[in-house]
Amino acid sequence: MKVAITATFSPSKIMKASFFHQTISSYKILSVISLFFLSLGLNSCSVFSQANAGNSESIEPELEAKILQVIRNNPEVIFKSVARYRQKKYKEEQYAQKAFLENMQTNPNSVIGESPITGASQKKVLLIEFSDFQCLSCAKAHQTIKEFMVKHQDKVTLVHKNLPLSEIHPQALPAAKASWAAGKQGKFWEFRSALFENQQQLGDEFYVKTAKSLNLDINQFNRDRKSNTANLAMQKDIRLAEELGFDATPILAINGQLVSGAVQLSELETLLTQTSE
Repeated sequence: MKVAITATFSPSKIMKASFFHQTISSYKILSVISLFFLSLGLNSCSVFSQANAGNSESIEPELEAKILQVIRNNPEVIFKSVARYRQKKYKEEQYAQKAFLENMQTNPNSVIGESPITGASQKKVLLIEFSDFQCLSCAKAHQTIKEFMVKHQDKVTLVHKNLPLSEIHPQALPAAKASWAAGKQGKFWEFRSALFENQQQLGDEFYVKTAKSLNLDINQFNRDRKSNTANLAMQKDIRLAEELGFDATPILAINGQLVSGAVQLSELETLLTQTSE
């Protein structure tokens, strides 16, 4: 799942294209059409509400035909609305990314939050990873980052943030909650490694088995991973990723730079060198 991210405010040439703005999902187009209907004076909110409630008469066939005809006669209205939406979203994401990367350098604790960290305690150089435990590219990136941190654990602080792509990876969110629960007992990084290195086994049985191998209190582990607190922790990371325009994994940020996909060790070394200069 390798994508590129636009980061026009960064001197790095690694980021070359927008990863959100090349396509737009169907539900967002429908949202734009809904706004178009509103501009015509139609009460689209009540129309959709009735439809969701199962009202088979939520929209008259004659009205539906008129709406479709308007769209056929004025397709440019939809295209312009989509273009405006994409432009607005792009600007919001660029602003959010810029603020996030700047805070990594000026106020590292604000971007770390309650996320698990390892490596240097000084937090002068942060490496933040948005990851999905069922993502193959994330597993590859894990091995590279693991090698990178062995060399630079006295200089770099690694921060993990969850971005489970649940629509395509059904075990991503349960695995993230399990790792979070292991973290409550001080074993997040060990559990994280086990997940990435055994992706084919992801599932409830494996989570419990891994917890036992790490000598965790199983009752507490199960309570924690199924708790509302775990849900809130996941939602916090996901909301941050959405604000930044991240919808693919892995995404890495290292002070002032963004890189995506199964990053090579040489890329991380180059970024670290640029950061140190």
